[in-house]
Amino acid sequence: MQLLSLISFLDLNQWMVLAMFGVFIVMLFRGIPVAFALVGVSLVFIIIAIFILDPNRDAIREYIAFDDTRIEYRKLFANSGRFFGGTIQNPVLVALPMFIFMGLMLDQSGVAQRMMQSMQVLFGALRGGLALSVMLIGIILAASTGVIGASVVLLGVMGLPTMTAQGYSKEVATGTIAASGTLGILIPPSIMLVIMSDQLAISLGDLFMGALFPGLLLGGLYITFLIVYGLVKPDAMPLPQNREPVTIKVVGDVALSVVPPLALILLVLGSIFVGFATPTEASGLGAMGAMLLAIMNRKLTGRTFLDVMRQTLNTAGYIVGIFIAANFFAYVLRLYGGDEIIEHMILGSSDNPQVVVFFILLLIFALGFLLDWIEITLIIMPLMLPVILGLGLDINGYGVIDSPEVVWFAILVAVTLQTSFLTPPVGFALFYLKGVCPPGVTLGHIYRGVIPFVLLQLFGLFLVFEFPALVTWLPAVAYGN
Repeated sequence: MQLLSLISFLDLNQWMVLAMFGVFIVMLFRGIPVAFALVGVSLVFIIIAIFILDPNRDAIREYIAFDDTRIEYRKLFANSGRFFGGTIQNPVLVALPMFIFMGLMLDQSGVAQRMMQSMQVLFGALRGGLALSVMLIGIILAASTGVIGASVVLLGVMGLPTMTAQGYSKEVATGTIAASGTLGILIPPSIMLVIMSDQLAISLGDLFMGALFPGLLLGGLYITFLIVYGLVKPDAMPLPQNREPVTIKVVGDVALSVVPPLALILLVLGSIFVGFATPTEASGLGAMGAMLLAIMNRKLTGRTFLDVMRQTLNTAGYIVGIFIAANFFAYVLRLYGGDEIIEHMILGSSDNPQVVVFFILLLIFALGFLLDWIEITLIIMPLMLPVILGLGLDINGYGVIDSPEVVWFAILVAVTLQTSFLTPPVGFALFYLKGVCPPGVTLGHIYRGVIPFVLLQLFGLFLVFEFPALVTWLPAVAYGN
């Protein structure tokens, strides 16, 4: 204790909070599963608090008490039921496996492959038409699946061989696929928004409606860039040598391939928009609609259904496991006063609320290189909530949205994380794509290809930061009546 006090310009609790985060990140780099790392770090720092720091700490002894020479864990593990039961019984999180099932079933339904085949013919006469097809399919998939990894891998498998065979620049091809695939984190129904809604105690409907315009804004920026780039550097996106004429039949094929997934999006988001269903109920409608699409395309077999169910169980179990472990980690962090320490440090960075928000976004952007969105959403976001509420931000909720500043902040974080997933050298989406790249496509090609899209994302983040109405206007209109 005396040694620590001599070398510290922070108090002991602040050192312990920093040490908890540091040990956790080291364990991740050692390859330890996230849930085990969170629980292991939490248990170790509880024992440190009892045996090394001060056995008489009232805050700790309230939950772990001495019984002669051993630790009695009954009070601590009595709270495990609260962690597990509170998660499983949460009505918002019921939507999580439904949306996962919806995305995985769409992946198996053949909808994306059919859209790719028909759009290639429709846009074949345009320079960069294949890149535009991939981008549009990525936007539709983002609004249908909400899963980044699935979208990036699917687009990479379908589009990258075709684009390289047509003579597209490897940078353009990989950048287009990576950027369009990451829209799934933002465009609803995003799984991340479901978890944010629970962690920040805000309406999931507000988040879904608030994310729609920023997501479409980014998609529009990407499409505009591809069109302009095709005119400026035609060699990077050559026209196909054998172009089929655009006929009524071609347009009809595109309509038949695009209408079903768009109808599914309308079923999910439209039912929320008009108040026909809650977001949780809409997730069930989406899962049912995805199964119907698979049946219509004759892709739903018993084996396919079991595979999708198994993948849904694995993914949902993985997220719920991290969810419970992160709650445990945050619980121990609060025993050290971590939430108050972090709030004090961030609020002390500036007297300007917008500067504080910028600082938080910069911190989350940096953490996006080290942690997945799940850990950031579950661990960091609840710590930021009291900071945002204490800034006194004047965000117009139009008299409808309960916490407009929190909804605005959540969408800012979603855009920031999307940017960090694309930023070299450790953007997660880049490695998803590299895993399915054909020989000859290197990480260098991917890194150079995503740079323009990262700049466009930063521009989109700036627009959402400067114009909060891009986030708050639509949910206010949707629920104002």
